[in-house]
Amino acid sequence: MKRIIALFLVLIVSLNSIQAQNDPAAKKVLDGVSVNIKNFKAITSSITIKSLSSKGVSNGSKSGTISYKNKKYLLKQGKTEIICDGTKVYNFDGNNTITVTGADEAESLLSPQKLFSNFYDKDFTYKLVSSAGSTYQIELTPTDKRKNYSKVLLFIDKAKNMFTKVNILDKGNNKTEISLTNLNTNASLSDAIFTFNKSKYPSTVEILD
Repeated sequence: MKRIIALFLVLIVSLNSIQAQNDPAAKKVLDGVSVNIKNFKAITSSITIKSLSSKGVSNGSKSGTISYKNKKYLLKQGKTEIICDGTKVYNFDGNNTITVTGADEAESLLSPQKLFSNFYDKDFTYKLVSSAGSTYQIELTPTDKRKNYSKVLLFIDKAKNMFTKVNILDKGNNKTEISLTNLNTNASLSDAIFTFNKSKYPSTVEILD
């Protein structure tokens, strides 16, 4: 499940950059989403992450919540949580370890800080693969072939002008599905929830940085 969360972060950080050889129709949709997100007060959402093998067999799923405001975020799944105060990222494993990294290091993968900012400048090429029904589907291909995933499929709700689902396909054709539901883009969030407070965790917690 840590691998699934890492993939989510990888996606969420890299979605902030897509460029070159891009489909103008896809760019128009992505531009619209980007402008829309900039007008949001703050974001809260339920999140479900599912892992599927190349044969479509479930490898498990995990649900939680995500909160985002001004490049700060809080991702909670069961006992685990990830806090970003805009500068540092604190990853609590749900037991006795908290790993601290710089937000810029997280962004080298894929973080909510990227996903909820601007996500189509330089790291992907993209094309609109479907506009049927109520959803646009945009396929993203990483320009860096050393990435451990080969495709990302972004689902954008036409009415909300916002992505609600992301599929990540790795090089072994295994898939990670990330779904956002109960999306609130006008949430009232205190900055305090994005501040790391060691006293909230077990007294035996070890902090690794």
